[in-house]
Amino acid sequence: MSWMLGLDLTAYWATTTIKVLVVLSLIPAGAIILGYVFLLKMMSWMQSRMGPMEAGPRGSLQLVADGVKFMQKEDIFPARADRFVFAAAPIVVLMSTFLLYIVIPAGPRLIVEDLDTGIFFALAVSSLSVLGILMAGWSSANKYSLIGALRAAGQLIAYELPLVLAVVGVVVQAGTMSLQGIVHAQADGEIFGTGLIGNPYILTQFVGFVVFLAAAQAELTQTPFDMPVAESELVAGYMTEYTGFRFLFFFMGEFGTAFAFSAIGATLFLGGWYVPGVEGTLADILGPFVLGAKIMSIAFLIFWIRFSYPRFREDQLQAFAWKYLIPISLVNIMVTGILKVVL
Repeated sequence: MSWMLGLDLTAYWATTTIKVLVVLSLIPAGAIILGYVFLLKMMSWMQSRMGPMEAGPRGSLQLVADGVKFMQKEDIFPARADRFVFAAAPIVVLMSTFLLYIVIPAGPRLIVEDLDTGIFFALAVSSLSVLGILMAGWSSANKYSLIGALRAAGQLIAYELPLVLAVVGVVVQAGTMSLQGIVHAQADGEIFGTGLIGNPYILTQFVGFVVFLAAAQAELTQTPFDMPVAESELVAGYMTEYTGFRFLFFFMGEFGTAFAFSAIGATLFLGGWYVPGVEGTLADILGPFVLGAKIMSIAFLIFWIRFSYPRFREDQLQAFAWKYLIPISLVNIMVTGILKVVL
């Protein structure tokens, strides 16, 4: 009996170790992919220029070179900073990003933990980044950093609500908060009287998808919602005093979270890893590639908005959340609930 228990524990820890390593590799991989494809190349194409071309084939290793450069820079602490809080802040931000990947399914069996409350867990841990940002702004002993941190806290709190409300419509329609369950609900559903493509919720929850996209953009503090790091006003906001690998952690957290939000959006509204007619082991093989393609589609929209619109004023930013996104998402939930009961 003890031998069997030991065998089970060995298998458990082996599986857990593999899952942890996969998750740890996803953050830098997602940051590099999105950073290279969208930040360096797509923006360059939109602005009629070539972008980085020297580091690797067509500049494909530019972000790797930047990462090595950041690692070599001196780790500076401001003289009046709270050293412990200052050092811990970027780690808190990055850990909130890591935790998002735990519940994102990439196949029928490719998921770290299939929680019954998976989407609730994802939205909860994404809010932890606010704590890291406040820690960074307060501990830096810099007025620009503190103002940027307070702006970020106000913005993230305001846009958490429409983000959650956009997801509620999907949860009501699917009847589950498990991300894997939401994928299966779309795969087994029907639209227009046919189940040939399942029922991707972007068709029935398009309003929720638009609200989710706008709220995710604000959560990432990207243009036009980049007031917390407004370079023309606050230098770099709560990141002003950070150098070297600690600044790199914030960069990885931003792009890793963009990758994660794109994955959550793809799972909620595009069916995630599901491909019509593909099941079992083949779905586990194709699932990551299918999910990856859907992630890139949603990420394209996020970065397209980032490169296309000017920054909001602070009053416009708050008004957009409280006067428009939240009422629209509440109406979407009401309509979804009525149709769920009637149909």
